[in-house]
Amino acid sequence: MKVLVVSYYYEPELGAAPSRMTNLVKGLKASGVEVDVLTSFPNYPKGRIFDGYRRRFSIKETVDGVNVYRYWTYATVSRNPIKRVLAMTSYAVSMWAFAFKRKLIKGYDRVIVQSPPIMVSASAVLLFKKLFGKNTILNVSDLWPGSAVELGFVRKGSLYFKVLSSLERFIYRNANSVMGQSQEIVEHVCDMFPDKRTFLYRNLQPLDGTPLPVRKRNERLKIVYAGLFGVAQDMLSLLKSVDFKALGVEMHLYGGGNQMDDVLAYVNEGDKNIWYHGYVSKQEMNEELKKYDLSVIPLAAPIYGAVPSKIFDLLPAGIPILFSGEGEGARIVEQFGLGLVSRHGDYETLERNIKTFAEMSLDEYFKYSTNCLGAASDSFSFSRQMERFCEFLNK
Repeated sequence: MKVLVVSYYYEPELGAAPSRMTNLVKGLKASGVEVDVLTSFPNYPKGRIFDGYRRRFSIKETVDGVNVYRYWTYATVSRNPIKRVLAMTSYAVSMWAFAFKRKLIKGYDRVIVQSPPIMVSASAVLLFKKLFGKNTILNVSDLWPGSAVELGFVRKGSLYFKVLSSLERFIYRNANSVMGQSQEIVEHVCDMFPDKRTFLYRNLQPLDGTPLPVRKRNERLKIVYAGLFGVAQDMLSLLKSVDFKALGVEMHLYGGGNQMDDVLAYVNEGDKNIWYHGYVSKQEMNEELKKYDLSVIPLAAPIYGAVPSKIFDLLPAGIPILFSGEGEGARIVEQFGLGLVSRHGDYETLERNIKTFAEMSLDEYFKYSTNCLGAASDSFSFSRQMERFCEFLNK
């Protein structure tokens, strides 16, 4: 079988979106599937096209034995909605240059299209499903425009909302099948199109075959946050509301995003037991995680369909979770005993949860850590999921 994966995000970019798509491609290739990637020039999360890709319109490269076709996009992380729409639209248009590779496209048995960005996915469905008649699978990681409304990006009932809603129905209707990153996404698609074939494909992390680690807890509790600093996470409010110094614990930060300048300004005001370590690669982060005892996962609003990928990033490291939010992610943490949960904005409960971990016995701490490791190799096993997914593709 030969598959084309279409995604706005891909390695060497950092973050949940490129990690999700890169793992999918590597998993398919390891399963014996011949796979190519159609993507944009790397620019995430800084919003600036990486060195080596500038002043070009397109480039073909081979990454880990996979052919990657990249096309130009307008790169930005601006909060200005016009600029963000322009960024999505620019790639939705430029990818059509790939249509000239007619012989290559005809050789694909399946085309997997990532959504959102919804304008990019709609453009890809129009190109590959409607124009070339390819069997197209939609990979939905967030429910736009619903998520955009809940985050305050889009006003329900506005013209923009109506356009996005029309695009949402278009991609669901025309895709041969849909893979959703959460159970809520799968249910949402089935509610709209009951006969649509679906597959629950979570953003799990592949294990490298080495034995899962036995964790050691630091004498002074060290908490880590590695990810995006944006509106959906609102780490700035969390950092301002939790007194890590008074709790006698350390908070360590990795990553970037549109809140980053404000976060750095706050951290640099004085000694708060908060440290920022910049950007690191996925491989480096796996090593860095060994230093820490807990990870905080914030979700600023109960976004229907959203399950933070960081949950599954942490499981193979055996790091218990402080989940600050609601929804399916919170339920997963509670159901599998992966950590403790508080609502977003309820920082008193979050502080109590931190105290609980700081004061609990080693045996109790290791129980949470063992639950994480067990989930990584059983209920949330990447290899088992990939086996089921390849069966789904073959059907």
